[in-house]
Order: sequence, then structure tokens, then C-alpha cells
Amino acid sequence: MIVTSPGWTSVRESFFSWYWFRHSFSDVLSAFWLDVKMFLILEAIVLVFALLVALCRNSRAPALFPLRLVATVYTDLFRGIPTILLIFLFGFGIPGLAIKGVPTDPLVLGGAALVLSYSAYVAEVYRAGIDSVHTAQTAAALAVGLTRGQAMRYVVVPQAVRRVVPPLLNDFISLQKDVALLSILGVIEALRQAEIDQGLNFNSTPLVAAALLYICVTVPLARVLDHMQARARRRQQAVMV
Repeated sequence: MIVTSPGWTSVRESFFSWYWFRHSFSDVLSAFWLDVKMFLILEAIVLVFALLVALCRNSRAPALFPLRLVATVYTDLFRGIPTILLIFLFGFGIPGLAIKGVPTDPLVLGGAALVLSYSAYVAEVYRAGIDSVHTAQTAAALAVGLTRGQAMRYVVVPQAVRRVVPPLLNDFISLQKDVALLSILGVIEALRQAEIDQGLNFNSTPLVAAALLYICVTVPLARVLDHMQARARRRQQAVMV
């Protein structure tokens, strides 16, 4: 039905031109490596920072109430702001303040915005995993002489992380794609390079080339996620039997 529509010829020439695909693919691919590097760096930072936020939110000691309050406000605030708006505010607002010593590199500012946004979501994933570990695990750890902090570090957190790996992977699939939002700050990554080629050639095929590169990363990650979920179901069924 699509290929027989009256406008298919025009759409095919505008979005699926083999000539312009070959002409632009090398430039888009070179820019795409910046997406990959940013994703790997941001993922590592989010994993650590979000875990710290989750531990602060789960703390029960009265002395740690200020940390718990800050962590709660942080997660509520940064989950409520759209990621693209946060990148815009960081990328253009912070340099506008002209504060001495504050970075103005759009990669740094945009990356910080993505870290703050995604850490708020991932912290809640961690917190759900920590809450899913039965309190008997903590009691058993305390019974063998571990402190509450050691019980959290050696007993609760390792179990919690294993349980939340699938939703963590799902969040990082989204993060990998959202790195493209840095293009609004002028960062020359895959999407921005595709837009430049589109403007130069008056043809939208470079955008399709960029989309294919993102698919080449997200689809394998999705299959890994499916495999891990299926393995978790088999393990659960084996335990129930």
C-alpha cells in the first residue's frame, strides 16, 4: 500500500536515496562514535551516582535525614523535568551566567544534564530492587556479626542489583538514544551531522542513515534484555518447582 501510493516516488527519492546514503554514511558514522563514547561514559557515571542516591533514600538513621530529604527532592525534581528541557537549561543557561571556573563545553553541560535526569530514574530502579530484598536477609547478616552498613554492601545491594538488571538495561537503551538530544547544543554527533548533510544536499536520506546506526546498537541491547528476562523466568520457575 505504501509503495503504490501517489507520493511514494517523491518519498523514496527524499528519504531512501542510495546515492545520498552512500555519500553521507561515512560522515554520519564518524559522528556516531561520539554518541557511543558519550553513552559509555554517562552510563558508568549514572550507575554509580544513582546507587548513591538510592542508598540515601533508603537510609533510616535519624542523622541521615538531611541526605534522605535531599535525595527525595532530587528524584522528584529531575524526574519531573523533561530531559530535552534540562539539556536546554544547562547548555544555554549555565554559560549565560558567565561564572568563572564553570565549564561551558556543551558536551560537559549536556552530559551533566543527561546524568542528572537519568540518575533520578535509575535511582528509583535501584530503590525498588533494594526494597525487594527480604528483611530476613538483613537480619541474617546482622546475626553473623556484620554491621548494618556491611549488610547493605555485601548482602542487600548485590542481590538488588541482580534483580534490577533488566530494567536498568531498558533505561540505558533510552539513554543511548537520548544522547542525540545533545545536538540541540550544537554538538556534532550522528543526528546533528545528518541534519548538516540534509541541509547541504536538500535530501533527508542522511537522517535514515543515522536512524539505522541507532538501531544497530539498540536492537542487540534489546535482545540481551529479552534473554536476561527469559533466563530470570526460567530460574524462578525452577525454584518454584
